[in-house]
This record gives sequence, C-alpha cells and structure tokens, in this order.
Amino acid sequence: MERSKNNQNKITAGLLIVYLVVLTWIILFKMQFSLQDLRHFADFREINLIPFAGPVIKNDQIDIGEIILNVFAFIPFGIYISMLKPSKSFLKKIIPIAGVSLLFEVLQFIFAIGASDITDLMGNTLGGMIGVGVYIVFCKLFSTKANKILNILASIGTICIFALVVLLIFGVIRYGNYG
Repeated sequence: MERSKNNQNKITAGLLIVYLVVLTWIILFKMQFSLQDLRHFADFREINLIPFAGPVIKNDQIDIGEIILNVFAFIPFGIYISMLKPSKSFLKKIIPIAGVSLLFEVLQFIFAIGASDITDLMGNTLGGMIGVGVYIVFCKLFSTKANKILNILASIGTICIFALVVLLIFGVIRYGNYG
C-alpha cells in the first residue's frame, strides 16, 4: 500500500512539473515557440491593482472569458497540491498557488511581456481553491482511490494538451504562421 502511494506521488509530481512548464509557456511565453516570436509582446508593461478594471475591460465591458480562463488554468494546480499534500490545511494549499500566480504577474512586469493584473491573481487563486475543492469531493466519492483516479484523468489531459501543442507546432512549421 505504501509503495503504491509513493508511486502515485511520483506520478503526481511528474504531472505537476509538466503542468507548470505548460502554464509557464502559456502565461510568460504567450504560447510562442521562440523568443523571437515573443517580441510581439515585448515592451508591454502595465500594472493594474484595481480588480475588474484595466486589461480585463474590452469594449467598455468586463472580458469575463479571460477571467474564466484564468480560473480554469489554475484548477489543476489546486488538485495537484492537494494530492501531494493532503494533510495540509486549506490555507497552506492556497498560499503556494497564490504565490506562483503572483510570481507570474511579477515576471510579466519585469520582462515587459504583459499586464500584471490583480484580477488575474484573484482568478488564478480562485481556480486553485476550486481545485482543492474538487480534490475534497473526489476523496469523499472515491476514498483511497481518489489519487489514482485523478492521476489517470490528469495523464489523459496531459496527453491531450501535448498532442495539441504538437499539432500547433506542426501547423506553424507547415504553414509558416509565425505571428
């Protein structure tokens, strides 16, 4: 039983690493395949400390789609943290999620590759909180098999994302869509 749990933790840690690499590619590298392609986003530096203002306003309305994407992007983080640290308190699971989100926002500002926005930080943290909640529900439903089931689902999701990235790369190479 202990060996199985250790193997599950290794799988979860590996999936977390893949997830964080993909998240970094999405947030910091804006899904670009080279640093040269990132130049389209360079020299854009903005800080917004007013929730639901600034960059999330499009055509004088709140871009709810962007907020929802931020929430969804961080749900897996809450699940992975909960799987690796199930005995930690809710707050101790949320702190690293908010910390990573804050790190992304600060790095966007430092490298002038996007707007640093409090709304993003709030949405990302909410997503992590939802992920912790999802883990709690899975534990109630599946008891000791929750981590195994979540690892299987996360593996399938990771394979799908990897396949999508490969398709994007081949699309860029084949059709020369470099920006």
